[in-house]
Amino acid sequence: MRLDNVEALAKCREQARASIDAYTCRILVCSGNGCMASGAQKIYDELSRLTEGLNQVSVEMQKDVPHIGTLKTGCQGLCEYGPLVRVEPYDYQYVKVQVEDCAELVEETVKNGRPVERLFHRDGDAVYEHPMDIPFLSKQTRIVLENCGNIDAESIDEYIAAGGFSAFAKAITEMTCEEVVEEIDKSGLRGRGGGGFPAGTKWKQVLRQKEKERYVVCNGDEGDPGAFMDGSVMEGDPYKLIEGMMIAGYAVAAENGYIYVRAEYPLSVKRLKHAIAQCEEYGLLGDNILGTGINFHLHINRGAGAFVCGEGSALTASIEGNRGMPRVKPPRTVEQGLWAKPTVLNNVETYANVPKIILQGADWFRTIGTEGSPGTKTFSITGAIANTGLIEVPMGSTLREIIYDIGGGLKNGATFKGVQIGGPSGGCLVEEHLDQPLDFDSVKKFNAIMGSGGLVVMDDNTCMVEVARFFMGFTQRESCGKCGPCRIGTKRMLEILEKIVAGNGEMEDLDTLEETAKFIRERSLCGLGKSAPLPVISTLKTFRDEYIEHIVDKKCRAHVCKAMQAYVIDPEKCKGCTKCARNCPVSAISGNKKEAHTIDTTKCIKCGTCLENCSFGAIYVQ
Repeated sequence: MRLDNVEALAKCREQARASIDAYTCRILVCSGNGCMASGAQKIYDELSRLTEGLNQVSVEMQKDVPHIGTLKTGCQGLCEYGPLVRVEPYDYQYVKVQVEDCAELVEETVKNGRPVERLFHRDGDAVYEHPMDIPFLSKQTRIVLENCGNIDAESIDEYIAAGGFSAFAKAITEMTCEEVVEEIDKSGLRGRGGGGFPAGTKWKQVLRQKEKERYVVCNGDEGDPGAFMDGSVMEGDPYKLIEGMMIAGYAVAAENGYIYVRAEYPLSVKRLKHAIAQCEEYGLLGDNILGTGINFHLHINRGAGAFVCGEGSALTASIEGNRGMPRVKPPRTVEQGLWAKPTVLNNVETYANVPKIILQGADWFRTIGTEGSPGTKTFSITGAIANTGLIEVPMGSTLREIIYDIGGGLKNGATFKGVQIGGPSGGCLVEEHLDQPLDFDSVKKFNAIMGSGGLVVMDDNTCMVEVARFFMGFTQRESCGKCGPCRIGTKRMLEILEKIVAGNGEMEDLDTLEETAKFIRERSLCGLGKSAPLPVISTLKTFRDEYIEHIVDKKCRAHVCKAMQAYVIDPEKCKGCTKCARNCPVSAISGNKKEAHTIDTTKCIKCGTCLENCSFGAIYVQ
């Protein structure tokens, strides 16, 4: 079905809404990665079997069309409690659903409209029937994620029914290119990929270029460990990303757009390919869109997983088929980007904000967030937090609100130690930062960056020296090697950190770390190199005592660094059963039967076998 004009789009919206409203009951099974790992596919299969033959009942997850492996609903965000099942029109939210629960769910809710109360989310005495009753969801402000988990991620009709492409229709029929760019600029939307550069400024710079061949590029690379925000948008609401890029293409008079996606995101690639094909079928992509004479084509490029390709010039080089390496600037991407043509380059979340801004206006957008960072920010929260998952909150929200009000605090009541923000190029925020607003400008004061939005929460069982070593190892491996400060500097910093966690550190190593970090930040070619030392800088500033403890006392207080671990037998608890001695691979344990044993630390290889085999809790790590 091809839509030849804006009126046809409006008629399609009415028909799509009528089709959805015709169902008396819809069962939405979350197919985000967390739920799928928990067995959501089996839940879907069983619910489909049980509802087969029931009139006007739809089980929403997997589409009955011949493209392989395509899943329907996007991530609902509450990953900790999957598999998640929501039943409409009752809006019942069921959590941790198992295959054996499906028959009762169909009999009680689908057939009779009664809730299955034991499947509701509980927190102490509180019982939450509906999704927006759950604090994790109710305390969020969803703009980018508003459709994720609520519509069929593979149905263009459902996106249109939810108001999709209304913003694009408004832009091309009621606004000039300049007016669209001005609205984005006025909104204060800043790039959500990490740097926070104003999107409107980029668009203006591209629009004013004399070169008429221009491109719109989306960075869907998302290489930060623990980050899955952009992937969830591409999987859960691909049409919103596409609409945002279509508006950008119209605004800067570009006829071609490219989405650069990590090869590790195969579902995102499948969803986007399917969405682009549907848009082309409906006449929303291609030539003469909606009969307006406007042309815009979208292409997908898969990256090989190089972290450096998150940098703009490296990304465009990769699309061109060259090795992904940054180049010296100027000229910048807005002047000479893809194939040396003016290019708008933003990430997935940035484009996903655009349709709502065009529909509701820049003034509305500025009512959310802070003066310098309007709007919302998506975060993936992982680590030692009770409720891992995907969230969206206004810019300026505090860590305390995110970790305790939304995330439910730390697991098992552990003590909060810090949170790594901004991935391997970010920094560590600690307890004194819990009530500081999170926005692009505020976090820079604490030697951190917002990054793409990954938050890794750490408790007191975390060794901060090891955290710094882990992230430095990542950035060192991912360095493209083009410039010496990053290539050699990160290697040198990693060697020093490895020396410290191995128990061979010296106090002058700390001075060398700081000097090298300063050198890398000041002289690296690209933003990724300049931010590479941030995890070390921030942990050295806040947890210097742990570094000193590793060097002077040869002790890791979190018992994480293996070289500093010592396995000890408590003579009061040891029964002399000899089980530990019999299982020790290096015969480091000695003692008579029914008498307390001892471990020879000079022989011990710290494999942990004795700890695993002790039935009396007599062995511990010192």
